[in-house]
Amino acid sequence: MSASFTKSTARNIFYGGAVFFFLLFLALTLDTVQALPKRDNRANLTEQVARGKKLWEVNNCIGCHTLLGEGAYFAPELGNVYQRRGPEFIKAWIKAQPTGAPGRRQMPNFHLNDAELDDLVAFLKYSSEINTNNWPPNIEG
Repeated sequence: MSASFTKSTARNIFYGGAVFFFLLFLALTLDTVQALPKRDNRANLTEQVARGKKLWEVNNCIGCHTLLGEGAYFAPELGNVYQRRGPEFIKAWIKAQPTGAPGRRQMPNFHLNDAELDDLVAFLKYSSEINTNNWPPNIEG
């Protein structure tokens, strides 16, 4: 067995494998670069959505919530909350915090005005319309 597996054979296997996986990496990169523009939602990006994203960042919502799988897992996924609950529920829920329910984690009240709530809901709507290839896998996040 050792006579048939020489240094030259090992080198050829190494270089052949390296070239194969490099080409595979390039092919997958090209596929991703071609697929992503078809899946994003930049056509629906508005000034209101940008203000909502700014509120999301300033209030560190991602410190508790996840958005499209990114963030903390302390509170629910919000990538599809617009589809699950709708805009009026989202606004009412944010205004009603903290609920004071014993034994439950509580979201702080950020004292957002109606315009800020509309901006945040527009951002969540925008996020829900991104083609995420069915992520999260279930409707409740």
